[in-house]
Amino acid sequence: MAEQPKRMNLIQLTFIVAVNMMGSGIIMLPTNMAKVGAISLLSWIVTALGSMAIAYGFAQAGLFNQRPGGMSAYAEDAYGKSGYFLVFLLYFLSLAIGNVAIGISAVGYLASFFPWLSSTPVATCIGVIALLWLTTAANFGGPSVTGRIGSFTVWGVIIPVGLLSIIGWFWFSSATFAAAWNPHGLSLAEGMGSSIALTLWAFLGMESAAQNSAAVENPKRDVPLACLFGTLGAAVIYILSTTVIQGIVPNEELAKSTGPFGLAYAHMFSPVVGSIIMILAIVACLGSLLGWQFTLAQTGKSAADERMFPAFFSKVNRMGAPVTGMIVLGIVQTLLALSTISPTLSEQFSALVNLAVVTNVIPYIISLSALIIMMKSAGVGGAKYNFNVAIALVAMLYSTYALYASGHSAVMGGMLVTAITFIIWGFIAPRFSARTEAASGRKPAVHGLAAE
Repeated sequence: MAEQPKRMNLIQLTFIVAVNMMGSGIIMLPTNMAKVGAISLLSWIVTALGSMAIAYGFAQAGLFNQRPGGMSAYAEDAYGKSGYFLVFLLYFLSLAIGNVAIGISAVGYLASFFPWLSSTPVATCIGVIALLWLTTAANFGGPSVTGRIGSFTVWGVIIPVGLLSIIGWFWFSSATFAAAWNPHGLSLAEGMGSSIALTLWAFLGMESAAQNSAAVENPKRDVPLACLFGTLGAAVIYILSTTVIQGIVPNEELAKSTGPFGLAYAHMFSPVVGSIIMILAIVACLGSLLGWQFTLAQTGKSAADERMFPAFFSKVNRMGAPVTGMIVLGIVQTLLALSTISPTLSEQFSALVNLAVVTNVIPYIISLSALIIMMKSAGVGGAKYNFNVAIALVAMLYSTYALYASGHSAVMGGMLVTAITFIIWGFIAPRFSARTEAASGRKPAVHGLAAE
């Protein structure tokens, strides 16, 4: 019997969740929030609570449904194969879009050391494509290698951001923070809602433990814990770091920075220290891209195992890595990167981020709504049932608000992608109908909680 490939443990999976969230979102977050003002920090109140509710919902869903597929498998319990496919393809596309956006962010940091990368849009695109293929190849070693690399690169965020959250208060100026509070005269509600989509982008990744459940040693225990631990840790670091930096760097300077944490350390110590922090941020961004590439490939493999994607996505090497699927996805992402060749690269980056948020949040709502039928099928009742339903409702309402806050163009793009998804499903659906199964002599698959 062939030796089974090594799988990730709880610590490695938690690192994957943490690095997927913090590796790219946090390193540019202070700059983007400074464009609104420190009042945008109020967005954390809504986003932190909403994200924890989402993470808790996924943790509970992972207890009742441990089939491969993560969110897609959750949706299947309530909506059948059509729900599985809708969630899969939307989430799949959001990862591909988000990977290109992360690559653009990483190249922006690298341009501080290699200015030619930002000299022309073509040079930037070449840099993005190179990073996409570098992180794709790094995943050929399988889930165990990805977990080890992720547990190393995450320190590129934890060290500078975590340290700033603790020692940065010695350089914190209440006058600087007060001047940055509301430079544009926004109302309290406007300030709180101004950065919802932005802060949610920083939290995207809380579901990656569920998506990678097939590559985990003990999914029943590890997936829920990794979701909660990764999200809680990221929330604490996000809130502390983005608050303290507003009191160290003047708002106008912070809003123009391409490396806000490096700038903060340069203010605190020296430009040399700031450059070191920039290098750590680059490492973290690459680690984030590595983790997302793994999650993207694993999502494609799970769908191929369910006959919803080409069979070659299921083929793995002896290390457990779906190499063929990874190469195809690398080509797809290369095409997406080529579409960013434009003088208005920053605007296209924002459009990519907003579209990635929308195509990610819709699967959140669909899969979380299936928690009710999961609990009914498992015989859960009483206080436990009521509490879980209440938390899931908070998570879904927050996700709906995040859709609204993402803007009209992003929501329109998400709806167009959803429409295309249903068109594709129309051609795939016959292979899952009972009549087609009977005609082909296949035994109809048993879905839901009764299937083991």
